[in-house]
Amino acid sequence: MSSVNFSLAELMIVAASEAWRGNGEVLASGLGIIPRLGASLAKLTHSPELLMTDSETLIVEEPIPVGPRGDYVPKYSGFLPFERVFDAVWHGRRHAMVGPTQVDRWAQSNLSVVGDYAKPKVAMLGVRGLPGNSINHRNSFFMPNHTTRAFVSGEVDMVSGVGFNPERWAPGMRRDLMSIGLVITDLCVMDFNGPDNAARVLSLHPGVDFELVQERTGFPLLKADNMGVTAAPTAEQLAIIQRMDPHNLRARQLKGNPMGIRTAEEVRG
Repeated sequence: MSSVNFSLAELMIVAASEAWRGNGEVLASGLGIIPRLGASLAKLTHSPELLMTDSETLIVEEPIPVGPRGDYVPKYSGFLPFERVFDAVWHGRRHAMVGPTQVDRWAQSNLSVVGDYAKPKVAMLGVRGLPGNSINHRNSFFMPNHTTRAFVSGEVDMVSGVGFNPERWAPGMRRDLMSIGLVITDLCVMDFNGPDNAARVLSLHPGVDFELVQERTGFPLLKADNMGVTAAPTAEQLAIIQRMDPHNLRARQLKGNPMGIRTAEEVRG
């Protein structure tokens, strides 16, 4: 364990930043506080070539802090209107980290409804741009509550984002731009790079065991060959996160208490 105190949110931000490692010059979009901070950390450390915007129409040379900016002046470097964003999307030059409500064994995602589509238990924002985005460029997932309600046993209630279910792919459909990156949860880091795109656990957060992750997942999981403990944030990374999130908005998504070594039973509790 690292001797540096860090929160679960900060651990997940560092893990999320790895989704963009080695992507090249793509548009990095983190949707939500923790994914956005993950993308920001990636650009400020291992992947400076990433493109980021001010969330409106301008490219920035360095990520903009979240929340009130005070006297911070953005470092603008270019114009990126909507039509140019769509050019990046349609050509696979974007990598977004999204937060769906459900994910299934085929990496299909749902952010539309829970329950029957004709008479749902819960209606959310609808599919929005996810169908076109997910079929055209890489997407990673941020899932802050790892439960069987999030990682469902069957197919997601409404397929909003495409995955690897062969029954959903008609003959002749182009599949070379669609891909799934990392899945960041409050228990572990996963991907869908196992045999036949099976879900694999790449690393377990401190104090979490594989049995707990499987217990809270509605479909079978594999252990990656080199599965270990999720890397702890360094002092340098924590300083960058603090600079990018000076108002500690990350703590609103997850409890901000410093992590220590915990047993699986304590995590279950």
